[in-house]
Amino acid sequence: MDLISDLLTRIRNGQMASLNTVKAPSSKLLKKVLDVLCDEGYINSYDVISNNNIEELNISLKYSSGRAVINKISRVSKPGKRVYSSIKSLGKYYNGLGILILSTSKGVMSDYNACLQKVGGEVLCVVY
Repeated sequence: MDLISDLLTRIRNGQMASLNTVKAPSSKLLKKVLDVLCDEGYINSYDVISNNNIEELNISLKYSSGRAVINKISRVSKPGKRVYSSIKSLGKYYNGLGILILSTSKGVMSDYNACLQKVGGEVLCVVY
């Protein structure tokens, strides 16, 4: 099962239903992806909740004037087809309004931070 795709689908469905929070299973990679989304201002916050030694993520979604902040969120690199990008071939997503989330050798980060640190990596997802 692809946990990142599951997380993105839960966020997308939660915003379409105008929910304040959504829950997702927890993993280290998902926490790092959520850290990037939180730092870039696409979600409010997230909390880790433990129930009977099973961790879940409680994600607080962000809205502006009654509309979801995230217009589009989708997976790029999939388990069947990995997509890697060098720093030179990283383009601007939606003319700089959106971000790419990358998994690099220096951790999970946005495309802007990857350009600053001059590292490329696997393109996990795009957010606009």
